[in-house]
Amino acid sequence: MAIDIGGTFTDLVVLANDSESLAVAKILTSYPDPSQAVLEGLERLLKEQSVHPGAVDRLIHGTTLVTNTLIERSGSRTGLITTRGFRDALEIGREGRYDIYDLFLELPEPLVERRLRLEAPERMNVRGEILEPLNTDAVSAACARFIEEKVDTVAVCFLHAYANPDHELKAAEVVREMMPDATLSLSHEVAPELREYDRTSTTVANAYVQPLAERYMAGLEKGLLAAGVSAPLQIMLSNGGICSAETAAAFPVRLVESGPCGGALAAAYWAKQKGTEKVLAFDMGGTTAKAILSGEGVFPITTESEVARVYRFKRGSGLPLLVPVMDMIEIGAGGGSIARLNKMGLPAVGPESSGSVPGPACYGQGGVQPTVTDADLALGLLNPDYFLGGQMVLDIETARRALSDLGGSLEMDHDQMALGIYRMVNENMANAARVHAAERGIDIRGYAMVATGGAGPVHACGVAERLSIKKVIVPPVAGVGSAFGLMLAPISFDFARSYVSRLKNLDLVRLNRLFSEMEEAGVDVVAEAGVKAGDIQVERLADVRYVGQGHEIRIAVSSGALGDGATAQIKSAFEAEYTRVYGRICEGLDIEAVHWRVRVHGPEPEMGEVSGPAPDPGVQYRK
Repeated sequence: MAIDIGGTFTDLVVLANDSESLAVAKILTSYPDPSQAVLEGLERLLKEQSVHPGAVDRLIHGTTLVTNTLIERSGSRTGLITTRGFRDALEIGREGRYDIYDLFLELPEPLVERRLRLEAPERMNVRGEILEPLNTDAVSAACARFIEEKVDTVAVCFLHAYANPDHELKAAEVVREMMPDATLSLSHEVAPELREYDRTSTTVANAYVQPLAERYMAGLEKGLLAAGVSAPLQIMLSNGGICSAETAAAFPVRLVESGPCGGALAAAYWAKQKGTEKVLAFDMGGTTAKAILSGEGVFPITTESEVARVYRFKRGSGLPLLVPVMDMIEIGAGGGSIARLNKMGLPAVGPESSGSVPGPACYGQGGVQPTVTDADLALGLLNPDYFLGGQMVLDIETARRALSDLGGSLEMDHDQMALGIYRMVNENMANAARVHAAERGIDIRGYAMVATGGAGPVHACGVAERLSIKKVIVPPVAGVGSAFGLMLAPISFDFARSYVSRLKNLDLVRLNRLFSEMEEAGVDVVAEAGVKAGDIQVERLADVRYVGQGHEIRIAVSSGALGDGATAQIKSAFEAEYTRVYGRICEGLDIEAVHWRVRVHGPEPEMGEVSGPAPDPGVQYRK
């Protein structure tokens, strides 16, 4: 069983071990406690399929809880302890401007207010050598301040702690002794990589959502047990893998965008069924639309992402996160996104969403502002009598009134307004997808689009036409595609360590030790999630660049103990990938490695060709 919580709907999918037919359910997401919808939908779906809750032997869950908490700034009261002189790193950032022409540029507000960002005298150098011992009295004073300020969760991020965590571990002892009920996030555990601002931002984000994530996981597991489901809860990560609920609760920042990753995996599965490898996965739900490109059935992973952007489509306006995440982008609005007139009196859509409460005007739950769903309904693209498989009837007259009210000042009737919204949304999504592909040197015209999400199939052809994409695949259970995709994810976890060295000076003893430590930790994590020792697989990666460059290219590294030929192999792999990306190599420049990565995972679940529920022969509708 797989469950995906979105901003508007919660999707559930059940697949019997001896069956090829999916049973699905879609229910409005419950607020403020999303687990209520999960348990209600689970009970309903299992009852419809005559399945005893105890028969569920695998349960995978994806959620937008972490993403929404960061966007809405509804997390816990957080305190930060950092190296003396670095308390303002979260506000200073990279000192760059994501829009050089905006004179009133707005930067993202730090998750921790300045008076709760406290310092401790200590200093490590980039090699992990102690220059100044940690002053534990300063840590104690910070904890006393946090107790006075009723802080629930603490982040500790010291300079160069990725190279030597000794000071963070000592600080952790003090925090745990003085604040035993507070959750604690240490940067060398959450994001052990260089780039201080990004590492601090990631650690703080993890601390900010950790109490909520722990309560949610514990409450959901308790509710599942009460419902009779004893299968261990597994959680979808942003890298396209899954882990145990315990691991997810410890590192909740890795759950950002976990739901859309399921949609990408489902898109790759259905494209493979149709003999297609070049895929544009297009997932349009109730709140947002996402897109990701796959050239060979494998989606790229990046470790430089951001969340809670000030401006939805402006890169650099959000909070940076150093976590492995599928390289997808938000390309547009969702079905519940609200249409309005902007400051110039012109139509615009989003980013505000009506969510599940009150929802679009046509839901009849008190919503009065027109949304994309209202426009789709008015155009005849949705059957008002058979929404959610007949569970919900849409009020087309209410949708038309909302559209007419918006179009009044523009002298447009409801049909004209609906068509304008539909075309605008499609054009915006096509433009964003086109830029995303161009930035990666991809000609998107040769790709096939796989449409998932409740609104994906409704808009897929309109977007594909503008991108000159000739093939659109609409799978049988597109509306719950992200939930189905959770079933396709392997158990996995990614680890990273920073060790900067020119290849000619590479310390192979140190490097082998780094890989061994990461692999041992990875084996423990995936074994805890249920992978047998003989099924565990390990992949090694390295981020490499020419000396003087600011960003790296990721390459594969051979397994086993690295010997004398390792540096030549890394250089050869780097030059091959650099040539593929840039068309040439830079002769005479030294090459250096920056980050070393390990992905430990179990086997991919075997999945034959599945089908969705049989269509209702009594339902006929023409727009």
